[in-house]
Amino acid sequence: MTDSPVFPLLAEETLPGGGHRSFVLKRGQLLRLTDLHGGANVSLTMLNAHEKSERLNLPDSLKCQHTAKLTRGHCLYSDMGRVLAAITADTCGWSDSFGGVLCAEEVTEKYGQGRFQELRNGFYRNGVDNLLVELGKWGLGLSDLLMTLNLFSRVDVDADGQFHFVEGHSRAGDYIELYAPMDTLVVLTALQHPMDPNPEYAPKPLKLTWMHADASVAEYCRTSRPENERGFINTDRLFA
Repeated sequence: MTDSPVFPLLAEETLPGGGHRSFVLKRGQLLRLTDLHGGANVSLTMLNAHEKSERLNLPDSLKCQHTAKLTRGHCLYSDMGRVLAAITADTCGWSDSFGGVLCAEEVTEKYGQGRFQELRNGFYRNGVDNLLVELGKWGLGLSDLLMTLNLFSRVDVDADGQFHFVEGHSRAGDYIELYAPMDTLVVLTALQHPMDPNPEYAPKPLKLTWMHADASVAEYCRTSRPENERGFINTDRLFA
């Protein structure tokens, strides 16, 4: 893939391993997520920032683009047929839409006890609680945590329908860029993929970079499929 255009920087921060964030990625903004050390995973969900009953629909995102993976040129659709975000750059080439996130009981089963009482800020976090903490800041709860996408992670499916996690898929310096054609509430956490075979709790940090962007950055996404052209038209109607 070609190098990404350079756009005006708005903000930048490091998201520590195990950390979580939520924010509105405004229409015309670009979010770059960078794997700092390799082996990162980011679990995220998205909603319409102004009508939060509209949210990420992964089955529609996959079937309308005739793919079982999501990468550059693909769009993340809402359940209203609008584009919550377009993947405009992806040096990994694959993000997993099947794996979901772990809850507290599953983290304990997989990694053992990692309580705050002993580990303080190094305690073992889990995807469900991390995302719920962020959703709660926007008046949302468990019923709103429906689907999550795992950026930087690859899961293959064999001829028998079995899932297989691909180790070492993301390397240090890999990045994914998401362009927002509408005001999109992004909720994310940096935790290991549920299928990651590493027996140690060791989530990796990421760098988050916000930029102003021209709509042309998403032109490849818009034109990659006829369905995406219609999705962008549906989205643009919100601002007509």
